[in-house]
Amino acid sequence: MPAYTPYILEETSLAADVASQWAIVLYNDEVNTFDWVIECLIHYCGHDALQAEQCAWLVHTKGKYAVKTGDLEEMIPVCSALCDQGLSARLEQ
Repeated sequence: MPAYTPYILEETSLAADVASQWAIVLYNDEVNTFDWVIECLIHYCGHDALQAEQCAWLVHTKGKYAVKTGDLEEMIPVCSALCDQGLSARLEQ
């Protein structure tokens, strides 16, 4: 049996975890207000007010930002809810 160092096992485990993560990417638009975006991020993504405000500013200044990450099954309903509220969001891996 080959000997594995904890470093290699940990690195492999981390790579597998990262590969399975999906991100909800929120895109900037000229329709929704900052307050509405913040309210949606708090309600649907579970952000606190400060985190939601920071995400909204990053979306505004960079054009898009990954506002939430997780397993695909968890991200689909959140992304759908954001889109239903008029936000421009997509799932990306």
